[in-house]
Amino acid sequence: MKTLLIAAACTVLLAACSKPNPDTVESLLANPERLKEVRAQCKADHAEAGDALCNRAAEATRRRFMGSGTPYTPAPPAASASAPKD
Repeated sequence: MKTLLIAAACTVLLAACSKPNPDTVESLLANPERLKEVRAQCKADHAEAGDALCNRAAEATRRRFMGSGTPYTPAPPAASASAPKD
Protein backbone atom coordinates (compact mmCIF):
# COMPACT_ATOMS: atom_id res chain seq x y z
CA MET A 1 0.00 0.00 0.00
CA LYS A 2 2.83 2.37 0.89
CA THR A 3 4.57 1.64 -2.43
CA LEU A 4 1.38 2.44 -4.33
CA LEU A 5 1.09 5.83 -2.61
CA ILE A 6 4.73 6.66 -3.36
CA ALA A 7 4.28 5.69 -7.02
CA ALA A 8 1.13 7.82 -7.29
CA ALA A 9 2.86 10.80 -5.66
CA CYS A 10 5.83 10.49 -8.04
CA THR A 11 3.48 10.33 -11.03
CA VAL A 12 1.66 13.47 -9.91
CA LEU A 13 4.93 15.32 -9.37
CA LEU A 14 6.29 14.32 -12.77
CA ALA A 15 3.07 15.38 -14.48
CA ALA A 16 3.19 18.76 -12.76
CA CYS A 17 6.78 19.34 -13.82
CA SER A 18 6.31 18.52 -17.49
CA LYS A 19 6.57 21.35 -19.99
CA PRO A 20 3.37 22.57 -21.63
CA ASN A 21 2.82 21.75 -25.27
CA PRO A 22 4.74 24.14 -27.52
CA ASP A 23 2.90 26.61 -29.70
CA THR A 24 2.10 25.14 -33.09
CA VAL A 25 1.75 27.08 -36.32
CA GLU A 26 -2.00 26.42 -36.28
CA SER A 27 -2.40 27.62 -32.68
CA LEU A 28 -0.45 30.78 -33.48
CA LEU A 29 -2.65 31.39 -36.52
CA ALA A 30 -5.75 31.02 -34.36
CA ASN A 31 -4.42 33.37 -31.67
CA PRO A 32 -2.97 36.57 -33.20
CA GLU A 33 -2.17 38.06 -29.78
CA ARG A 34 0.01 35.07 -28.89
CA LEU A 35 1.68 35.30 -32.30
CA LYS A 36 2.47 38.95 -31.62
CA GLU A 37 3.96 38.02 -28.22
CA VAL A 38 6.11 35.25 -29.70
CA ARG A 39 7.37 37.49 -32.50
CA ALA A 40 8.33 40.17 -29.97
CA GLN A 41 10.08 37.56 -27.83
CA CYS A 42 12.02 36.28 -30.86
CA LYS A 43 12.99 39.83 -31.82
CA ALA A 44 14.16 40.67 -28.29
CA ASP A 45 16.13 37.48 -27.60
CA HIS A 46 16.17 34.89 -30.37
CA ALA A 47 18.63 32.64 -28.53
CA GLU A 48 16.39 32.35 -25.47
CA ALA A 49 13.19 31.84 -27.50
CA GLY A 50 14.81 29.16 -29.63
CA ASP A 51 14.94 28.46 -33.33
CA ALA A 52 11.97 26.09 -33.33
CA LEU A 53 9.53 28.58 -31.78
CA CYS A 54 10.77 31.47 -33.91
CA ASN A 55 10.50 29.38 -37.07
CA ARG A 56 6.90 28.43 -36.18
CA ALA A 57 6.10 32.11 -35.58
CA ALA A 58 7.66 33.05 -38.92
CA GLU A 59 5.64 30.34 -40.71
CA ALA A 60 2.42 31.51 -39.03
CA THR A 61 3.16 35.10 -40.06
CA ARG A 62 3.86 33.98 -43.62
CA ARG A 63 0.59 32.05 -43.77
CA ARG A 64 -1.35 35.02 -42.41
CA PHE A 65 0.18 37.28 -45.04
CA MET A 66 0.19 34.92 -48.03
CA GLY A 67 -2.98 33.01 -47.24
CA SER A 68 -3.44 29.38 -48.16
CA GLY A 69 -0.81 29.52 -50.86
CA THR A 70 -3.19 29.53 -53.82
CA PRO A 71 -1.28 31.14 -56.68
CA TYR A 72 -2.61 34.29 -58.28
CA THR A 73 -4.16 33.56 -61.65
CA PRO A 74 -5.27 36.72 -63.40
CA ALA A 75 -8.28 36.71 -65.70
CA PRO A 76 -7.44 36.63 -69.41
CA PRO A 77 -7.54 40.06 -71.06
CA ALA A 78 -10.96 40.95 -72.44
CA ALA A 79 -11.27 41.55 -76.15
CA SER A 80 -11.46 45.24 -76.95
CA ALA A 81 -14.84 46.39 -78.33
CA SER A 82 -13.17 49.10 -80.44
CA ALA A 83 -10.85 46.67 -82.23
CA PRO A 84 -11.15 46.89 -86.04
CA LYS A 85 -13.02 44.03 -87.69
CA ASP A 86 -11.75 42.57 -90.97
